[in-house]
Amino acid sequence: MDNKNGFTITDRDRVLRAWESSTELVRDYQAYANQLADDNKELAKLFAEFAEDEAQHAAKLLELLRGYEK
Repeated sequence: MDNKNGFTITDRDRVLRAWESSTELVRDYQAYANQLADDNKELAKLFAEFAEDEAQHAAKLLELLRGYEK
């Protein structure tokens, strides 16, 4: 735990923020892949792969987050 400016930041708080960031990245990478699909297939494929990788991170973080809710 961390106490900054009178607020206690817990492990759950950190996991929640990481999960939120990760899901945003999934959406961003998917959007980039879709936008580039016609113009630059190689770059679009790379962003699609990033989206898949980040989705796995998000899923692991969500599993951790659900553990804090029990």
